[in-house]
Amino acid sequence: MRHCLLAVLLSCFCAAQAQADVRLVTAATIHTGAADAPVATALAWDTADGRVLAVGDRQALLTLYPLAPLTDLGDVTVVPGLIDAHAHLMYLGQTLMQADLTGADSRAEVVARLQRFAADHPDGWLLGNGWDQNRWADTRFPSAADLDAAFPDRPVWLGRVDGHAGWGNSAALRALAAVPGQRTLQGRWQPAGGRIERDAAGRPTGVFVDEAMGLMQAAIPAPTAAAREQMLTRALAAAASQGLTGVHDMGVSREDLALMRRFADAGRLPLRIEAYADGNGGALDDLCAQGPYRHAGGHLAMRGVKLFMDGALGSRGAALLADYSDDPHNRGLLVTSPADFETAVRKADGCGLQVATHAIGDRGNRIVLDTYARVLGERSGGDHRWRVEHAQVVALEDIPRFAQGKVIASMQPTHATSDMGWAQDRVGPQRILGAYAWRRMLAAGVPLALGSDFPVEQVDPRLGLYAAVTRQDRTGHPSAGWQPDQRLSAAEALRGFTADAAFAGRDEDRVGRLQPGLQADFVVFDRDPLQVPPAQLADLQVRATWVGGTPVYEAAR
Repeated sequence: MRHCLLAVLLSCFCAAQAQADVRLVTAATIHTGAADAPVATALAWDTADGRVLAVGDRQALLTLYPLAPLTDLGDVTVVPGLIDAHAHLMYLGQTLMQADLTGADSRAEVVARLQRFAADHPDGWLLGNGWDQNRWADTRFPSAADLDAAFPDRPVWLGRVDGHAGWGNSAALRALAAVPGQRTLQGRWQPAGGRIERDAAGRPTGVFVDEAMGLMQAAIPAPTAAAREQMLTRALAAAASQGLTGVHDMGVSREDLALMRRFADAGRLPLRIEAYADGNGGALDDLCAQGPYRHAGGHLAMRGVKLFMDGALGSRGAALLADYSDDPHNRGLLVTSPADFETAVRKADGCGLQVATHAIGDRGNRIVLDTYARVLGERSGGDHRWRVEHAQVVALEDIPRFAQGKVIASMQPTHATSDMGWAQDRVGPQRILGAYAWRRMLAAGVPLALGSDFPVEQVDPRLGLYAAVTRQDRTGHPSAGWQPDQRLSAAEALRGFTADAAFAGRDEDRVGRLQPGLQADFVVFDRDPLQVPPAQLADLQVRATWVGGTPVYEAAR
């Protein structure tokens, strides 16, 4: 009898120990993203590796794991972890440490914000980000003179909202001219892939577009190691607080990847970062020499490269097949020559890497599609997962080519609602039909991954859900939505930020859904994004963000 009792006790002890490695959460609604069982009320995972063990009915999982620790989240909705399929973490961190010019409605407001920021940051270059001349009554590019009265001696350099133009004052121009070996800025010459805005006399006005911005970077002191660490720390915290469990970080340098690896080694990456090398440079060389990279902890990988084809629509740098409707004789810029682009694509392909390319204009998109088709050849219809980032203005006849070539369209819903006030002015009433055309992409069978392009847009996927479903700004304008036939359903938008984004990152076997074998990455919302009126999507409250079964953000109560 004593031996039987000991055996029973030992069996109970082993069962308790086994279930101590299991954790349960219950909630009013859990959207799994799985087609066979889309809604549940309980989720169980292995705390050792963060993998989901079971999803289903609350009582059934409580019966299956009676001794597992339980967290009842209450009357909330759980969705799979949100993945931003196109973003820039270090750029976000940089902007969080600079003057915020986002939403400034005039040159005068830009100057006023800079003056307030300068009062607390009195030394060195005055840096800011987020200006957008399309918001101003006078939509012409600004000039150094607009800044000189307030800042006659302190160099000022301000990034445009899309990251494709910069604006400096005369002190910044003088600092640039003093860089050893710098060519005179006056004249008619232009750097490859960029443009220096000049007056009629050939003098620089202070605005540098696309690759021309690199000239000014040579004059600005590089951030210290401590500042770079703070940038990444702040960016990660901001992303987690908005419900992001993963980010496809587009354009990561060798140095930035090294910083992220140090964070990963120290367990300081709350998110999963799928990093893409920054063009045909050092990071790509490393991948070709050492092979695709994935950190053992599962929070960091680099298995692809992000290339550039053209500029941005807002600064008239997007490469178009015909002239800009509001700027005759201008067809935009190719940031990379077609020959150099194809060389980089073939290099990445030869190294077994995924290719993602920034393309905004219809000419830029066509060159990318043509190049992908040539390089892939008979493999075009295979599972290569090559991507076009933005796919913003696409000739209608080219949309089916995305599906034919199995090319993923990685698009950003808030770009449409930010640009809708002036986008048709740029391209006219016919070309606009292929712009921000999410529904046309889906109808053609094109894989669609959604993101924000933060910090070009805000680091908040709820705004992306709202924009995708309503095609309205935050004031509800226009009342019927801009080009409303291109709206997505709430379920399609959520899938674009979860399962479809995971597919675009070649991670669908790990994240994007809540089902056995995948990671327990999820977001807790106060309401159900698939049930609330579309107008309320942007107002959902993030109660918590969990990655691998561990809370990485919890809202204050």
